[in-house]
Amino acid sequence: MHPCFFGYGSLVNRDTHTYTTATRAQLKGWRRRWVYTAERGLAYLSVVPDADTTILGLIADVPNADWAVLDAREYGYDRIPSGSDVIHPRDTQTEISHYAVPRETWVPGGEQHIWLSYIDVVIQGYLREYGAQGVVDFFDTTDGWDTLVHDDRAAPQYPRAQSLSRQETALVDQHLALRNVRVIPA
Repeated sequence: MHPCFFGYGSLVNRDTHTYTTATRAQLKGWRRRWVYTAERGLAYLSVVPDADTTILGLIADVPNADWAVLDAREYGYDRIPSGSDVIHPRDTQTEISHYAVPRETWVPGGEQHIWLSYIDVVIQGYLREYGAQGVVDFFDTTDGWDTLVHDDRAAPQYPRAQSLSRQETALVDQHLALRNVRVIPA
């Protein structure tokens, strides 16, 4: 049996990786948050403990426990054993880990921003996996929406950017507007 990762952001979008054994799952006791680190130079999704929150996501096998590729993709994050926090349909003995940005690397204030192309990828994944309610759930279980968003759709800066339909971009824009997120040109 291979160990698994739990993805709660861009890893939910199956077009951003080659892990073919993905299965829907939930992570209880955690909440998403946009956090800024100097290492990445912009805000990325992380998770923080929150006993009252369960987030939707995916788990997928890490063949032969070869974490090197995934650890490289998730640089700046710590890989954390999820223990029994993941609700999933697989064998109960499955070892699962998730990634979180270490708090000591967070940089508050300053010129924090999120690439809109990154948000687009995440929302596309949630829409495909969980439908419109999954998108609502994502926004409701994610903090840090006061972070500035740079509209880079015309020239995506996010390395795993995807093409979205007009309906998908309209859905992203609608949810950002509902939260009064400030979106500016890149």
